[in-house]
Amino acid sequence: MLSSLFPVLYGVVFVALLWQAFRVMSRGFRAASGPIGEPADRTGRVTVHPELLDNDGRITEEDLLTVRFGGDEEAGSDTSGTTAE
Repeated sequence: MLSSLFPVLYGVVFVALLWQAFRVMSRGFRAASGPIGEPADRTGRVTVHPELLDNDGRITEEDLLTVRFGGDEEAGSDTSGTTAE
């Protein structure tokens, strides 16, 4: 009895999952076929990071700290460390 129930249960679950997969894929295809609009700012103004503002709320004129990770191949920069003389 139980051995004949497993193939039926397997088939029902397989069909249900297949139906769900097609539903999800159809939503994706419909979304991809529509026009792509430019993202709009919610406030209608340009967004500025708060870190760039000074105490008065204006954009700072200071030099900003920048960091580079990997792939720096500048000529003349020696990153081998200190040398013992």
